[in-house]
Amino acid sequence: QRLHSCPDLVSFMVELKTVLEIALKNTQDLHIPRPPEYYSCLVRDLEILGWNRVAYVDTGLTTVKLKAEDSCGRQHLLTLKLNAKYPTEPPDCLVDFPVPFAVSWMPQNSLIDIYNQFLAALESLKEFWDALDEIDGKTWVLEPENPTRSATARRIAIGNNVSVNIEVDPRHPNMLPECYFLGADHEVNPLRTKLNNNMHLWDPENSLLQNLRELLGIDFPSRAVLEKSDFAKDCGICYAYRLGGSVPDQVCDDPRCGQPFHQACLYEWLQGLPTSRQSFNVIFGECPYCNK
Repeated sequence: QRLHSCPDLVSFMVELKTVLEIALKNTQDLHIPRPPEYYSCLVRDLEILGWNRVAYVDTGLTTVKLKAEDSCGRQHLLTLKLNAKYPTEPPDCLVDFPVPFAVSWMPQNSLIDIYNQFLAALESLKEFWDALDEIDGKTWVLEPENPTRSATARRIAIGNNVSVNIEVDPRHPNMLPECYFLGADHEVNPLRTKLNNNMHLWDPENSLLQNLRELLGIDFPSRAVLEKSDFAKDCGICYAYRLGGSVPDQVCDDPRCGQPFHQACLYEWLQGLPTSRQSFNVIFGECPYCNK
C-alpha cells in the first residue's frame, strides 16, 4: 500500500528501502551462519546419545527428532529445534504431551540431558495414557476420531445416540473426570442422577473405565461385539455422520423418535422455520423428523 501511494520514483525507492530493511531484520535470525563449533558439538552430543535413538535429522542439522519407548511399549517422538547459539542456549522442544514439557538446561548440558528429562516425563504420564488406552481399546470413542497423545477428552458411546464426554486430568487420571452427557433428556437424566448419587463410590485404585462402569451402572458398547453403525446414526438433516469434524450431538427428546442431528444443521434448520423462537442463545422449535 505504501509503495502504491508514492508520488515519484525517489520516494518509491526510499519506501522500498524501508520495506526491505524491515523484512531483512525480521528474517535475519533464520540466516545466521552457524559456527563450526555448533556442528562439532551437535554431532558429538548425538554420538553420546546414540544414533539408535535418533529418528530424523534435517540436512541443515537444525532439526532433530529423537524416539523413545515408554515402559508400556508406546512409541514417542521428541522434536528439537536448535538455534545457532546451541549449546549455550537450549533447543526448542516439541512433544505430543497433554501438559507442558519444561526443560532444565545449563550451557554444559547436552542432548542426553534433555532425553533423560523426556523419559522421566513419559513415565510421569504413564497412568494417564494407560487409562485412555483402555478406553480407546475397549469402548467406542466417537470423538476424537484419531486421538493424539496430548488429547485429554473422549466422547464415549453409551447407547443409541447417547454418549458421555469425559475430560481427564493428566496429573490425576484416576480421579473422577469432568463428565458431560449428550442425548435425549429421558436417556441422559437417569445417567446424571446415577453419577451424582454414586460419586462417593469412586475408587482411585480402580481404573478410570471400571469406575465409570460402576458409577453409571452400565456396560459401554464393546468394540469386540458391536460396530459403530450399531449406535451411531447419521444426522437427520444432512444425512451424514461427520460434518466438519463434528458428529451428531443433538437428539430429539421424544422417546419414539430419538433422531440425532448436528448442532449446526439443526440451528440452520430451525432458523428458517416461522414457528421457531429464540431466547438468548437457545432456539426452540419442532423436530425436523417427528414435528414434536
